[in-house]
Amino acid sequence: MKHNDSGAKCVKPKAGNLLFMIIAGIILILVALALLFRHELKTLSSLKERSTGAYTMTYDGDYGFDEFLETGASSDKDIEIFVTKRLLKGLPIKLNVTDAGCTAFVTRNEEGDVIYGRNFDFTYAPFVQVYTNPDNGYASVSTVNLSFAGYGDDNLPTSGIAINNFLTLAAPFLPFDGMNEKGVSMALLAVPEADMKNDDNKVTLNTTTAIRLVLDKAATVDEAIELLKQYNIYFSGDVTCHFLIADASGRSVIIEYYDGALQVIEADTDYQIASNFIAYHDLKIGEGFTEFERYGAVEEVLKSNNNIVTTDECADLLNKIGVYNNGIDMLQWSVVYNLTDKTGLIWPHRNSSQAWDFAIKKEEKQK
Repeated sequence: MKHNDSGAKCVKPKAGNLLFMIIAGIILILVALALLFRHELKTLSSLKERSTGAYTMTYDGDYGFDEFLETGASSDKDIEIFVTKRLLKGLPIKLNVTDAGCTAFVTRNEEGDVIYGRNFDFTYAPFVQVYTNPDNGYASVSTVNLSFAGYGDDNLPTSGIAINNFLTLAAPFLPFDGMNEKGVSMALLAVPEADMKNDDNKVTLNTTTAIRLVLDKAATVDEAIELLKQYNIYFSGDVTCHFLIADASGRSVIIEYYDGALQVIEADTDYQIASNFIAYHDLKIGEGFTEFERYGAVEEVLKSNNNIVTTDECADLLNKIGVYNNGIDMLQWSVVYNLTDKTGLIWPHRNSSQAWDFAIKKEEKQK
């Protein structure tokens, strides 16, 4: 009697078929990763080195700032956690802030355009100029101190997509100065002290996310002031700061946190200068370095030129007043924002021959 085996026979796949399945699986994984990280990869592909330690980058997609504003951050650790989860897909970041000496001023050029000049003096700080275009906010360009994100002279990003570049994705949360499409510009400058009472009913921001708030949401200086009043402030790394804010109309103010509240220092001339001392009530509490000399050098040039500077004069002035400390050049970058036509010029150290032009280009947002 014959036995009828109706069970299915086990057929081993041929070697060629197995290889095909492995390759297909790898392709599917790569496609899935490309879709998951499509915005991050496009952002990193835009990272370009302009000179050693100086970069430009266009942030693709939304970076979740509206989500961040729901809870804010009461410490640098809170920002690290949010950025790690929201932007870096779990890659940890450690924010590192030290003191800095900076100078900024607002005046006009020979054509009547509003000009905002700014020096950032610091220990060695690579930087990236990042372009952002959030879903619910204004397009802007801002300058980010990459040492804040952990980069240094022995650990620099490279152009394009590389593992070491992923921390640059935190850039939207770390601006030190910038300008938006409405012609609002803002920069932070260190001061020796601050005094601000927190309101338990308000969300808390740090100094760099306060700049992001203004760049994303404010169309005028007055709007910037009202926005900042809605939030508490804390100072990253306990480096107390004030802000110089200006807009396309030529209006400017210094914002300080003093006597327990946000204080607005209005300009009493056709220009306004900020350095590393308290301007509130003309207190002039400084750091004991060169903050008054730098302020005086800018004021002398502006007064002698009837408050008008050309782009070349502005560049020469910024290079001249950059800080030296024990013979070490502390000037990391200089930037000139034209708030009227939303263009500018930026260069590393005192190397204005390496400057590049930029402009804010409002583009259609793509999901």
